[in-house]
Amino acid sequence: MRPQLSGDLTLSILTRALHLSDVAAGWFGGLDRPIEPDDLIRIARRQTGLHDFGDTSIIGPLTRLLESCSSESALSLVGRSATRWDVVRFLSNLLTIQAATASQPKIADGPVSQPIFITGLPRSGTTFLHRLMLTDQVNRAPTVWETIFPSPRAGSRAQRIARVDRQLKAFEHLAPGFHALHPLDARSPQECSEITAHVFRSLRFDTNYNIPSYRAWMDADVVRHLPAYRFHKRFLQYLQHQDGLERRWVLKCPEHIFALEAIKTVYPDARLIFVHRDPVKVLLSQAQLTEVLRRPFTRKLDPKTLGPHESRRWLDGTKRMMAVGDDAGLPESVCHVHHLDLISDPVSTVEGVYRHFGMSLPAQAVQTIEGYVAAKPKGGYGAHSYRFEDHGLDEADERAKFRPYMVRFGVTPEDAPSTAPNRSRDLVSTPGASSP
Repeated sequence: MRPQLSGDLTLSILTRALHLSDVAAGWFGGLDRPIEPDDLIRIARRQTGLHDFGDTSIIGPLTRLLESCSSESALSLVGRSATRWDVVRFLSNLLTIQAATASQPKIADGPVSQPIFITGLPRSGTTFLHRLMLTDQVNRAPTVWETIFPSPRAGSRAQRIARVDRQLKAFEHLAPGFHALHPLDARSPQECSEITAHVFRSLRFDTNYNIPSYRAWMDADVVRHLPAYRFHKRFLQYLQHQDGLERRWVLKCPEHIFALEAIKTVYPDARLIFVHRDPVKVLLSQAQLTEVLRRPFTRKLDPKTLGPHESRRWLDGTKRMMAVGDDAGLPESVCHVHHLDLISDPVSTVEGVYRHFGMSLPAQAVQTIEGYVAAKPKGGYGAHSYRFEDHGLDEADERAKFRPYMVRFGVTPEDAPSTAPNRSRDLVSTPGASSP
């Protein structure tokens, strides 16, 4: 009988082999060669047998992204391969969606009415709230498998789900700790950044790679998000056409904070939820997640740069939320949810969200939420401990930076006991909130 290698030993051998491959490729300059967009476009067209993307505006963002990845990210062998695979997958999906909508124009007529957008700081409870709201069978979200392989051309539903589950298990070997920080499987609801990434206008790339020039380009003009959200709607229409059902879309992504104008333009009847949490807790958790996600893809990673990176990004995010306050220019006022309320009283918090938007939470959903919370306290996330110095942050400095946000929205520091009543119930019942 052949000896079986333990998972840890297998991972150690794999990691060492990849490191040696990186070193060898570095000697010959292979990892620093530009990744050419034309090459990947050609591959996607050959693999699908299709030619028309429907929108040539993808070329500019794709070129910027690949230039930034090639010149700034110090891509590892895995990183270079993953970048190429991701881009070819996005391009292939674009081609198949365009072919489907061209042959069946009614897809683009599918209504996406009053979608609910959940946003806020990352690691604030947006995922937990998203999953709780999906206990209502009227609600619908894009799933992980659908955002990776949206087209039946990639196989049956069961085949695509199984394929994505295998990919997630493989990624856990490359990025140990990812599942503990962000548990998901193929059927889990997915963030919208995986949709906007298809047109290469997404901050999802900034999480996986060190690409400051691409990020600066995205930040320079809010209009750059508009094509992404126009495609976002096409993507939802494509999915619901396959369902044959029209349900209420509940969509979640911290990135939505930076694209509120685009959301308002594409979805003028959208409903918006801000989830609030102590930013100091958020920053350390997000910096750790970014480290775990980036490590397989790069030859150079300094964890101490990640804390300041996340601080700058989300300080900007809090300023955008403060500028909006309760009024995002949508028919209904913003619904505010506090993380501490969400984890201490999930049912009341979700009921408050429904009240805010003039909806009623079904008894079935209440029972499902209670069962879900009993099985997965805090959404299934374990306890984690972080040190400020590990990620280049100073607690006092960060508290000072984010104090205006915490005061504006009444956010309780998580190192202090909270004696306040459920603030989410108060905030979601803001006078003037209109019914649908």
